[in-house]
Parts: sequence; C-alpha cells; structure tokens
Amino acid sequence: MYVVYILANKPHGTLYIGVTRDLKKRINEHKYGLEEGFTKKYGVNKLVFIECFKYINDAILCEKKLKRWHRQWKINLIEERNPTWRDLYEKIFGPGVESCEAHASGRCEHGS
Repeated sequence: MYVVYILANKPHGTLYIGVTRDLKKRINEHKYGLEEGFTKKYGVNKLVFIECFKYINDAILCEKKLKRWHRQWKINLIEERNPTWRDLYEKIFGPGVESCEAHASGRCEHGS
C-alpha cells in the first residue's frame, strides 16, 4: 500500500505533502527530525491527512495534483476528513489501530 500524506505544524500552519510506502517509518523520520530538510526546519510533523493507493503511479499522480493545488483547497481537504487537525499518527499506529485500507480509494478523488 502506498500513501499520500499531508503534515502540518499546527492548524492552518505550514503544510508538507509527501508519498511513501512505509508510512510509520516516514512519519517517525519527520516527527523526530531524523532527516534534514523542510519539515525539520519548520517543525512540520503532525500527520493530518492520508490517502492510500494500491499502485505507486496512482499515489505519485495524486501527490503531484495536491502539490499544485491552492493552499485553501488543501486546507479544505484536510478539514473535510480531519476538522480538528488531530495528529492521526496515534489513530493509525496506536492502540485500536485503524488500517490504511480504511482510507483507501484506489484513485485520487481530488481534481487537478
């Protein structure tokens, strides 16, 4: 399963969009500043949105579409699924784990 994800440093704050096959590992890299770069510099480490895909090509296409979006569209997308901007890390990887498949659509449902 491949995952497109959006991180934020706070509600309506700085956003980062990425794609990965290993969400837990990648989010831990962001959360603990294990990689130098944008997310470490700006403290962008709260997982606020995910979309899961079976095929990498679909995930990359969705990531690219979302990166082209206006900022407000990204905020609206986050707030559709996560209106309180809760960090989804615990929901996905903590006790009572909700699998990625619960968020899977198999295609990017977000326009260009």
